[in-house]
Amino acid sequence: MATTEKTLQINGMTCSACANRIEKGLSKIEGVEKANVNFALERSTITYDPAQTNVKEFTERIEKLGYCVIQDKVNFDISGMTCAACATKIEKRISKMDGVSSASVNFALETIAVEYDGKQVETIDMITVVKKMGYELIPKQDSKDKMDHKEQEIKKQKRKFIFSLILTIPLIWTMVAHFEFLSFIYMPHILMNPWVQLAFATPVQFIVGAQFYRGAFNSLRTKSANMDVLVALGTSAAYFYSLYLSIEWMNAGGVGSPELYFEASAVIITLIVLGKLFEVRAKGKTSQAIQKLLGLQAKTARVLRAGVELELPIEQVIAGDTIIVKPGEKIPVDGEIIEGRSAIDESMITGESIPVDKVAGDKVIGATINKNGSLQIKATKVGKDTALAQIVKVVEEAQGSKAEIQRLADRISGIFVPVVVVIAVTTFLIWFFIVTPGDFRSALIPTISILVIACPCALGLATPTSIMAGSGRAAEMGLLFKGGEHLENTRSIDTVVLDKTGTVTKGQPALTDITVTAGFTEDEVLQLVATAENQSEHPLAQAIVLGAKEKALTLLEVTDFEALPGYGIRAIVSGREVLVGTRKLMNDYKIAILDSNAAMEKLESEGKTAMLIAVDHNLAGVVAVADTVKETSKEAIARMQALGLEVIMLTGDNQRTAEAIARQVGLSTVIAEVLPEQKSEEIKKLQDQGKKVAMVGDGINDAPALAMANIGMAVGTGSDIAIEAADITLMRGNLNSVADAIIMSRKTMRNIKQNLFFAFFYNTIGIPIAAIGLLAPWVAGAAMAFSSVSVVLNALRLQKVNLKN
Repeated sequence: MATTEKTLQINGMTCSACANRIEKGLSKIEGVEKANVNFALERSTITYDPAQTNVKEFTERIEKLGYCVIQDKVNFDISGMTCAACATKIEKRISKMDGVSSASVNFALETIAVEYDGKQVETIDMITVVKKMGYELIPKQDSKDKMDHKEQEIKKQKRKFIFSLILTIPLIWTMVAHFEFLSFIYMPHILMNPWVQLAFATPVQFIVGAQFYRGAFNSLRTKSANMDVLVALGTSAAYFYSLYLSIEWMNAGGVGSPELYFEASAVIITLIVLGKLFEVRAKGKTSQAIQKLLGLQAKTARVLRAGVELELPIEQVIAGDTIIVKPGEKIPVDGEIIEGRSAIDESMITGESIPVDKVAGDKVIGATINKNGSLQIKATKVGKDTALAQIVKVVEEAQGSKAEIQRLADRISGIFVPVVVVIAVTTFLIWFFIVTPGDFRSALIPTISILVIACPCALGLATPTSIMAGSGRAAEMGLLFKGGEHLENTRSIDTVVLDKTGTVTKGQPALTDITVTAGFTEDEVLQLVATAENQSEHPLAQAIVLGAKEKALTLLEVTDFEALPGYGIRAIVSGREVLVGTRKLMNDYKIAILDSNAAMEKLESEGKTAMLIAVDHNLAGVVAVADTVKETSKEAIARMQALGLEVIMLTGDNQRTAEAIARQVGLSTVIAEVLPEQKSEEIKKLQDQGKKVAMVGDGINDAPALAMANIGMAVGTGSDIAIEAADITLMRGNLNSVADAIIMSRKTMRNIKQNLFFAFFYNTIGIPIAAIGLLAPWVAGAAMAFSSVSVVLNALRLQKVNLKN
């Protein structure tokens, strides 16, 4: 086979075992001859057959294994596209450039996202290639500039339409003469003059219609065909045939009124421009989610510098600034409270309506509202680093990405125009030689109608407008889909796996019980355990430390500490060896635990996490910590089950404790006593049973399992929102968001299918009707224009989706 070689830079490998894992995964891809992963250089070199596989498959496989491929990425706005065929053409051309691993054009957003190797290709090369095709790549504008551009485009299309309409109305008036039942309407004789009609039609054809000729020329020059080709062919046929009849009429002495078609070409162009105007307006509405998000941001900040209070534009705030926020004001940037306390309304970011109490040391998110007390905040993240900016970025990327169903529509659009031209030519020949032999006029009309009604605009808009509207509405509800493909794939989930701590439960456990064996006192044991656990960042450890501090116990000196993931900890505290953890840990150290079994079982049956304590190889007692269940967990799990989903809880806790928590929330299936590194293996076991699995966790500790799952959902409660850890970020710490995400995905995919039906319906029904001569060209133009509008308006319904339904 003819092979090529590709080198990828990989991030996230921690040892040579990671490199071996990636190497094996890549080697299993069909078409890969050899894969070599260098752990030291963090690089993979792949020899493969490009006819069987591509770089995108390598990237997806590596990311599925839980690692990250480092690629340069650039986003452009595109000027000059008129239909989905244009988008497909640009995407194919950029994708074929050396060094480009992927290119995705969004026709609705008029953008392209390119992943590439900066050592092989530069952005200027992409701009040059696309310019030769007759389009223009513009460096990505920020959202505000893009909205301004949309407004300008609306005004431009509006001017074109008004100009075209003024010139077309007299030609429409002449259509009255074609219908006997309208003979009572007054018809100025001068309008029936071919040269007068020519004077009205010519500016419409060549000034307003110039965009179609330019687009058609650029398309044909690159050996492809788009919507402009169909419009230019159809209207030109009507215009030039009418011009030919006008010249014949003049040569015949100017007697009578020939049957001309100037009005057909002018009406078609006017209706298409009207459709474009509606389309641009509607497409602007699909971006309302981003506009709303941007509108949340404060415009100014009250900054304290050198003891002086200054009112500064938000752009001038820098990290480290001290910001004063008074009651009722928006918090301008992400930061940390250094003085004061207040209740913060975070509903615009998390969707939670109840204000959150905050004190000194707590983090706050920009764009949230300070409800009562005055605050002094240290700015930690500003500009593009804030949570709001990151949310906007995620929404924009999701709206600009492609779902698999869109790729199918794009492939159809790519071949659609040539097929339509063939159908139109065939129709003309059948009419001219068989149906009405020698009658050019009778053959021309159905040909024009076919060319006009078959324009694939609606097909190109069907998927991206729904993705834009759906992901935008989801963002308003605190659901951030990382890409259109995740919005599509979430609908197929049939199994949801929930991490326990911080997901089903609050993740804020508290010390509840401590029992000791003979020879020890409670305070003595708790002091030793708390001192040892103070070295750990685990929530259970912090609960024990807090419990000791509440009893005013002083922490001692630790000279040696070892965390044993999945088992517990070992530490030397004031010269004494302390072990805290599971039965397995005690068995490994050969410590007898029979005397504590009854106490352990009792505590675990109550849903508490019980840990054995050993001091100097002697069993010292049992300490128990309880993590309370979130108030919404039971309701949320019931909603998931009502959607037909199998819900499973996955935890490192022992079986008895896990089952107690599961009973509280209405779960019957629990996978317990799972070590962190084994979570991804449990997900894989479920997938091997044919299940489509969504994993819900905190996005950091559960990263391997999130990556392994078909859909990873991270509960994002911090300002970094765990964007990189999962396919979907749930901004609220509320499990109802899982059901919401699945419902949003199902509704969006249903909407896309409706749009595709509308798009295909117009063409499937319209082309045969036009071919048998039952569709006037101007009716075909109207149907084509409003097919696009109907698709976009249907997509906009997603912006009013009620996720509780």
